Amino acid sequence: MTRVNLVKKDLINSVYMQIGFSKNISENLIDDFLMTIIENLRIEKKLKLSKFGTFSIRSKKSRIGRNPKTKERKTISNRDVVLFKASKEFKDLVNSKNDL
Repeated sequence: MTRVNLVKKDLINSVYMQIGFSKNISENLIDDFLMTIIENLRIEKKLKLSKFGTFSIRSKKSRIGRNPKTKERKTISNRDVVLFKASKEFKDLVNSKNDL
């Protein structure tokens, strides 16, 4: 199975084709949508999109890691990571045998 990436340009073209907004307006719409998600996640540390899923931020502590090639040990700094948990509706859509 080959991997297919969905890029922002694909989303812009989808809005352009389905709704009929200009490509410029479609790009602004997608940018605003994504920035709203990012900003809310930054502030609240958790964001739920109904019938899609929940994004959350979790802090990871620093730890010792190892480069598998050189076996060199290094400290991996503490950082925040984004988690995503799909909603039941989203999982059901993915697993349904019918076309969307």
